[in-house]
Amino acid sequence: MADQKLSLTLSSSPHLRSSDTVANAMQDVLLALCPVTIVSIIFFKLHAVFLILVCLAAAALTELIFRKAMNKPSSLHDGSALVTGLLVALCFGPATAWWTAALCTFIAVGVAKELMGGLGWNRFNPALFGRVSVIMLIPIFTYLSSIFVRLRPALGAIDMVTQATPLALLKQGAGLPSLANLFVAFPGGALGETSALALILGGAYLLYKQHITWEIPGAMIIAVFVVALLFGQNPLYHVLSGGVLIGAFFMATDWVTSPITPQGKLIFGAAIGVLLVIFRVGLGPTEGTAFSILIMNAFVPYIDRMTKRPKFGEVAVGQSAVTAGQPVSKTS
Repeated sequence: MADQKLSLTLSSSPHLRSSDTVANAMQDVLLALCPVTIVSIIFFKLHAVFLILVCLAAAALTELIFRKAMNKPSSLHDGSALVTGLLVALCFGPATAWWTAALCTFIAVGVAKELMGGLGWNRFNPALFGRVSVIMLIPIFTYLSSIFVRLRPALGAIDMVTQATPLALLKQGAGLPSLANLFVAFPGGALGETSALALILGGAYLLYKQHITWEIPGAMIIAVFVVALLFGQNPLYHVLSGGVLIGAFFMATDWVTSPITPQGKLIFGAAIGVLLVIFRVGLGPTEGTAFSILIMNAFVPYIDRMTKRPKFGEVAVGQSAVTAGQPVSKTS
Protein backbone atom coordinates (compact mmCIF):
# COMPACT_ATOMS: atom_id res chain seq x y z
CA MET A 1 0.00 0.00 0.00
CA ALA A 2 2.88 2.34 0.72
CA ASP A 3 4.14 1.96 -2.87
CA GLN A 4 0.72 2.58 -4.39
CA LYS A 5 0.55 5.87 -6.30
CA LEU A 6 -2.39 8.16 -5.74
CA SER A 7 -4.02 9.89 -8.70
CA LEU A 8 -5.25 13.30 -7.59
CA THR A 9 -7.35 15.64 -9.70
CA LEU A 10 -6.73 19.31 -9.05
CA SER A 11 -9.24 22.01 -9.99
CA SER A 12 -9.77 25.64 -9.07
CA SER A 13 -12.68 26.82 -6.96
CA PRO A 14 -15.62 27.00 -6.79
CA HIS A 15 -16.01 23.26 -6.34
CA LEU A 16 -19.76 23.50 -5.74
CA ARG A 17 -21.31 24.91 -8.88
CA SER A 18 -24.81 26.08 -9.70
CA SER A 19 -26.57 27.00 -12.91
CA ASP A 20 -28.07 30.09 -11.20
CA THR A 21 -26.78 33.45 -12.41
CA VAL A 22 -27.41 37.06 -11.40
CA ALA A 23 -29.21 37.64 -14.70
CA ASN A 24 -31.55 34.67 -14.10
CA ALA A 25 -32.27 35.84 -10.56
CA MET A 26 -33.07 39.37 -11.74
CA GLN A 27 -35.36 37.99 -14.45
CA ASP A 28 -37.24 36.08 -11.76
CA VAL A 29 -37.58 39.25 -9.65
CA LEU A 30 -38.96 41.14 -12.65
CA LEU A 31 -41.36 38.28 -13.30
CA ALA A 32 -42.44 38.29 -9.64
CA LEU A 33 -43.17 42.02 -9.88
CA CYS A 34 -45.35 41.56 -12.98
CA PRO A 35 -48.65 40.88 -11.10
CA VAL A 36 -48.62 44.12 -9.09
CA THR A 37 -47.30 46.03 -12.11
CA ILE A 38 -50.20 44.77 -14.22
CA VAL A 39 -52.73 45.70 -11.53
CA SER A 40 -51.28 49.22 -11.29
CA ILE A 41 -51.52 49.61 -15.08
CA ILE A 42 -55.14 48.43 -15.03
CA PHE A 43 -55.97 51.08 -12.43
CA PHE A 44 -53.84 53.99 -13.63
CA LYS A 45 -53.40 53.16 -17.33
CA LEU A 46 -51.01 55.48 -19.20
CA HIS A 47 -49.92 57.24 -16.03
CA ALA A 48 -48.48 53.99 -14.66
CA VAL A 49 -47.00 52.94 -18.01
CA PHE A 50 -45.28 56.30 -18.50
CA LEU A 51 -43.87 56.41 -14.96
CA ILE A 52 -42.52 52.87 -15.24
CA LEU A 53 -40.92 53.55 -18.63
CA VAL A 54 -39.29 56.73 -17.31
CA CYS A 55 -37.76 54.88 -14.35
CA LEU A 56 -36.57 51.95 -16.47
CA ALA A 57 -34.97 54.28 -19.02
CA ALA A 58 -33.39 56.44 -16.30
CA ALA A 59 -31.99 53.33 -14.57
CA ALA A 60 -30.43 51.98 -17.79
CA LEU A 61 -28.95 55.35 -18.82
CA THR A 62 -27.60 56.06 -15.33
CA GLU A 63 -25.83 52.72 -15.14
CA LEU A 64 -24.31 53.19 -18.59
CA ILE A 65 -23.08 56.70 -17.74
CA PHE A 66 -21.58 55.77 -14.37
CA ARG A 67 -19.93 52.58 -15.64
CA LYS A 68 -18.45 54.50 -18.55
CA ALA A 69 -17.19 57.30 -16.29
CA MET A 70 -15.52 54.76 -13.98
CA ASN A 71 -14.00 52.81 -16.90
CA LYS A 72 -16.00 49.71 -16.07
CA PRO A 73 -17.71 47.41 -18.56
CA SER A 74 -21.45 47.71 -19.04
CA SER A 75 -23.50 45.46 -16.73
CA LEU A 76 -26.96 46.07 -18.16
CA HIS A 77 -27.13 42.42 -19.15
CA ASP A 78 -27.51 41.33 -15.50
CA GLY A 79 -30.84 43.20 -15.18
CA SER A 80 -30.11 44.70 -11.76
CA ALA A 81 -30.58 48.27 -12.99
CA LEU A 82 -33.98 47.42 -14.47
CA VAL A 83 -35.07 45.80 -11.21
CA THR A 84 -34.07 48.95 -9.33
CA GLY A 85 -35.87 51.15 -11.86
CA LEU A 86 -39.09 49.15 -11.61
CA LEU A 87 -38.98 49.15 -7.80
CA VAL A 88 -38.49 52.92 -7.81
CA ALA A 89 -41.53 53.35 -10.07
CA LEU A 90 -43.63 51.13 -7.80
CA CYS A 91 -42.69 53.32 -4.81
CA PHE A 92 -44.43 56.36 -6.37
CA GLY A 93 -48.04 57.29 -6.95
CA PRO A 94 -49.40 57.70 -10.50
CA ALA A 95 -49.47 61.51 -10.27
CA THR A 96 -45.74 61.76 -9.52
CA ALA A 97 -43.86 64.14 -11.82
CA TRP A 98 -41.60 62.26 -14.23
CA TRP A 99 -38.54 64.37 -13.31
CA THR A 100 -38.96 63.43 -9.66
CA ALA A 101 -39.05 59.74 -10.54
CA ALA A 102 -36.11 60.13 -12.93
CA LEU A 103 -33.92 61.92 -10.38
CA CYS A 104 -34.87 59.36 -7.73
CA THR A 105 -33.79 56.57 -10.10
CA PHE A 106 -30.55 58.43 -10.87
CA ILE A 107 -29.73 58.58 -7.15
CA ALA A 108 -30.73 54.95 -6.62
CA VAL A 109 -28.64 53.49 -9.44
CA GLY A 110 -25.83 56.06 -9.65
CA VAL A 111 -25.20 56.84 -6.01
CA ALA A 112 -26.58 53.97 -3.92
CA LYS A 113 -25.46 51.26 -6.35
CA GLU A 114 -22.58 52.27 -8.62
CA LEU A 115 -20.71 54.74 -6.39
CA MET A 116 -20.86 52.26 -3.52
CA GLY A 117 -19.00 49.67 -5.58
CA GLY A 118 -21.61 48.29 -7.93
CA LEU A 119 -23.80 45.23 -7.65
CA GLY A 120 -23.00 43.25 -4.52
CA TRP A 121 -21.29 46.09 -2.66
CA ASN A 122 -24.07 48.54 -1.85
CA ARG A 123 -24.81 48.96 1.85
CA PHE A 124 -28.38 50.26 1.44
CA ASN A 125 -31.27 49.15 -0.73
CA PRO A 126 -30.86 51.35 -3.84
CA ALA A 127 -34.56 51.92 -4.60
CA LEU A 128 -35.39 52.95 -1.04
CA PHE A 129 -32.24 55.06 -0.78
CA GLY A 130 -33.38 57.00 -3.83
CA ARG A 131 -36.93 57.31 -2.50
CA VAL A 132 -35.81 58.70 0.85
CA SER A 133 -33.34 61.04 -0.86
CA VAL A 134 -36.25 62.55 -2.76
CA ILE A 135 -38.02 63.24 0.52
CA MET A 136 -34.93 64.94 1.91
CA LEU A 137 -34.52 67.06 -1.23
CA ILE A 138 -38.05 68.46 -1.33
CA PRO A 139 -36.88 72.13 -1.79
CA ILE A 140 -34.95 71.16 -4.91
CA PHE A 141 -37.92 69.30 -6.37
CA THR A 142 -40.15 72.28 -5.71
CA TYR A 143 -37.77 74.40 -7.79
CA LEU A 144 -37.58 71.76 -10.53
CA SER A 145 -41.36 71.57 -10.68
CA SER A 146 -41.54 75.27 -11.53
CA ILE A 147 -39.08 74.70 -14.40
CA PHE A 148 -40.36 71.44 -15.87
CA VAL A 149 -44.08 71.82 -15.24
CA ARG A 150 -44.68 72.52 -18.93
CA LEU A 151 -42.93 69.27 -19.86
CA ARG A 152 -45.52 67.11 -18.13
CA PRO A 153 -47.25 64.98 -20.79
CA ALA A 154 -51.03 65.10 -21.19
CA LEU A 155 -52.05 61.56 -20.27
CA GLY A 156 -55.61 62.32 -19.25
CA ALA A 157 -57.28 62.20 -15.86
CA ILE A 158 -56.21 59.61 -13.31
CA ASP A 159 -58.98 57.12 -12.63
CA MET A 160 -58.52 56.57 -8.92
CA VAL A 161 -60.26 57.05 -5.62
CA THR A 162 -60.22 60.77 -4.82
CA GLN A 163 -59.43 60.38 -1.14
CA ALA A 164 -56.51 59.82 1.17
CA THR A 165 -54.47 56.64 0.94
CA PRO A 166 -55.51 53.66 3.10
CA LEU A 167 -52.70 54.49 5.55
CA ALA A 168 -53.87 58.08 5.88
CA LEU A 169 -57.44 56.89 6.39
CA LEU A 170 -56.20 54.45 9.03
CA LYS A 171 -54.42 57.31 10.77
CA GLN A 172 -57.62 59.38 10.70
CA GLY A 173 -59.74 56.40 11.77
CA ALA A 174 -62.48 56.92 9.18
CA GLY A 175 -63.60 55.78 5.75
CA LEU A 176 -61.49 52.64 5.56
CA PRO A 177 -61.94 50.37 2.53
CA SER A 178 -63.01 46.79 3.17
CA LEU A 179 -60.29 44.27 3.91
CA ALA A 180 -61.42 42.26 0.88
CA ASN A 181 -60.88 45.22 -1.46
CA LEU A 182 -57.57 46.03 0.18
CA PHE A 183 -56.43 42.43 -0.25
CA VAL A 184 -57.47 41.93 -3.87
CA ALA A 185 -57.04 45.39 -5.41
CA PHE A 186 -57.50 48.98 -4.29
CA PRO A 187 -56.36 52.10 -6.22
CA GLY A 188 -54.81 54.00 -3.36
CA GLY A 189 -51.24 54.98 -2.59
CA ALA A 190 -48.26 54.03 -4.74
CA LEU A 191 -48.26 51.74 -7.77
CA GLY A 192 -46.79 48.95 -5.66
CA GLU A 193 -49.55 49.21 -3.08
CA THR A 194 -52.49 48.46 -5.38
CA SER A 195 -52.87 44.74 -4.62
CA ALA A 196 -51.75 42.71 -1.62
CA LEU A 197 -52.72 39.53 -3.45
CA ALA A 198 -50.45 40.36 -6.39
CA LEU A 199 -47.52 41.01 -4.05
CA ILE A 200 -48.11 37.77 -2.17
CA LEU A 201 -48.16 35.85 -5.46
CA GLY A 202 -44.88 37.48 -6.46
CA GLY A 203 -43.34 36.75 -3.07
CA ALA A 204 -44.49 33.14 -3.25
CA TYR A 205 -42.79 32.81 -6.63
CA LEU A 206 -39.48 34.10 -5.21
CA LEU A 207 -39.80 31.66 -2.31
CA TYR A 208 -40.50 28.82 -4.74
CA LYS A 209 -37.46 29.72 -6.81
CA GLN A 210 -35.43 29.91 -3.56
CA HIS A 211 -34.22 33.44 -4.25
CA ILE A 212 -35.48 34.45 -0.81
CA THR A 213 -36.25 32.59 2.40
CA TRP A 214 -39.22 32.90 4.71
CA GLU A 215 -37.42 34.38 7.74
CA ILE A 216 -37.34 38.09 6.78
CA PRO A 217 -40.84 38.48 5.29
CA GLY A 218 -42.33 36.19 7.93
CA ALA A 219 -40.72 37.98 10.89
CA MET A 220 -41.50 41.40 9.44
CA ILE A 221 -45.19 40.69 8.79
CA ILE A 222 -45.68 39.01 12.17
CA ALA A 223 -43.95 41.91 13.95
CA VAL A 224 -46.17 44.45 12.17
CA PHE A 225 -49.27 42.45 13.13
CA VAL A 226 -48.31 42.02 16.80
CA VAL A 227 -47.04 45.57 17.42
CA ALA A 228 -50.06 47.11 15.67
CA LEU A 229 -52.28 44.99 17.92
CA LEU A 230 -50.39 46.20 21.00
CA PHE A 231 -50.96 49.80 19.90
CA GLY A 232 -54.69 49.13 19.62
CA GLN A 233 -54.63 49.37 15.82
CA ASN A 234 -56.24 47.06 13.28
CA PRO A 235 -53.30 44.76 12.45
CA LEU A 236 -54.69 43.49 9.15
CA TYR A 237 -54.98 47.01 7.77
CA HIS A 238 -51.38 47.67 8.74
CA VAL A 239 -50.19 44.50 7.02
CA LEU A 240 -52.23 44.92 3.83
CA SER A 241 -51.81 48.67 3.35
CA GLY A 242 -48.79 50.80 2.60
CA GLY A 243 -45.51 49.22 1.57
CA VAL A 244 -45.37 46.36 4.08
CA LEU A 245 -45.73 43.51 1.58
CA ILE A 246 -43.58 44.92 -1.21
CA GLY A 247 -41.00 45.82 1.42
CA ALA A 248 -41.14 42.39 3.05
CA PHE A 249 -40.84 40.32 -0.15
CA PHE A 250 -38.85 42.53 -2.51
CA MET A 251 -36.78 45.09 -0.56
CA ALA A 252 -35.93 43.82 2.91
CA THR A 253 -34.88 40.51 1.31
CA ASP A 254 -32.30 42.17 -0.93
CA TRP A 255 -29.42 39.67 -0.93
CA VAL A 256 -26.71 42.28 -0.45
CA THR A 257 -28.31 44.44 2.24
CA SER A 258 -29.81 41.74 4.48
CA PRO A 259 -28.22 39.29 6.97
CA ILE A 260 -26.91 35.93 5.82
CA THR A 261 -27.80 33.75 8.83
CA PRO A 262 -31.32 32.49 9.61
CA GLN A 263 -31.18 33.97 13.12
CA GLY A 264 -29.95 37.27 11.74
CA LYS A 265 -32.76 37.34 9.19
CA LEU A 266 -35.35 36.83 11.91
CA ILE A 267 -33.88 39.66 13.99
CA PHE A 268 -33.63 41.90 10.93
CA GLY A 269 -37.22 41.31 9.79
CA ALA A 270 -38.70 41.67 13.27
CA ALA A 271 -36.82 44.92 13.92
CA ILE A 272 -38.08 46.37 10.64
CA GLY A 273 -41.66 45.47 11.55
CA VAL A 274 -41.41 47.06 15.00
CA LEU A 275 -39.86 50.27 13.66
CA LEU A 276 -42.41 50.45 10.87
CA VAL A 277 -45.42 50.46 13.19
CA ILE A 278 -43.74 52.93 15.55
CA PHE A 279 -43.16 55.30 12.64
CA ARG A 280 -46.75 54.92 11.46
CA VAL A 281 -48.33 55.43 14.85
CA GLY A 282 -46.00 58.11 16.21
CA LEU A 283 -45.16 60.04 13.04
CA GLY A 284 -46.57 60.40 9.53
CA PRO A 285 -48.50 57.51 8.00
CA THR A 286 -46.28 57.12 4.93
CA GLU A 287 -42.69 56.04 4.17
CA GLY A 288 -42.35 54.07 7.39
CA THR A 289 -41.32 51.00 5.42
CA ALA A 290 -38.55 52.83 3.56
CA PHE A 291 -37.04 54.41 6.65
CA SER A 292 -37.28 51.20 8.69
CA ILE A 293 -35.53 49.06 6.09
CA LEU A 294 -32.77 51.62 5.50
CA ILE A 295 -32.14 51.99 9.23
CA MET A 296 -31.79 48.23 9.64
CA ASN A 297 -29.59 47.99 6.52
CA ALA A 298 -27.00 49.95 8.50
CA PHE A 299 -27.05 47.31 11.27
CA VAL A 300 -26.67 44.27 9.00
CA PRO A 301 -22.87 43.90 9.54
CA TYR A 302 -23.40 43.90 13.31
CA ILE A 303 -26.26 41.39 13.06
CA ASP A 304 -24.09 39.12 10.92
CA ARG A 305 -21.25 39.26 13.44
CA MET A 306 -23.64 38.63 16.32
CA THR A 307 -25.21 35.58 14.66
CA LYS A 308 -22.24 34.29 12.66
CA ARG A 309 -21.86 30.57 12.12
CA PRO A 310 -18.94 28.82 13.87
CA LYS A 311 -15.96 27.98 11.72
CA PHE A 312 -15.47 24.38 10.68
CA GLY A 313 -13.78 22.59 13.58
CA GLU A 314 -14.13 25.58 15.91
CA VAL A 315 -14.56 24.75 19.59
CA ALA A 316 -16.11 27.17 22.06
CA VAL A 317 -13.93 28.48 24.89
CA GLY A 318 -14.05 26.15 27.90
CA GLN A 319 -14.84 23.02 25.85
CA SER A 320 -12.24 20.32 25.37
CA ALA A 321 -11.18 19.54 21.83
CA VAL A 322 -10.33 16.06 20.56
CA THR A 323 -6.63 15.80 19.74
CA ALA A 324 -5.88 14.45 16.31
CA GLY A 325 -4.86 10.80 16.40
CA GLN A 326 -6.55 10.14 19.80
CA PRO A 327 -9.83 8.22 19.52
CA VAL A 328 -12.74 9.22 21.67
CA SER A 329 -13.54 6.75 24.43
CA LYS A 330 -16.97 5.18 24.03
CA THR A 331 -17.34 5.10 27.79
CA SER A 332 -16.70 8.82 28.29
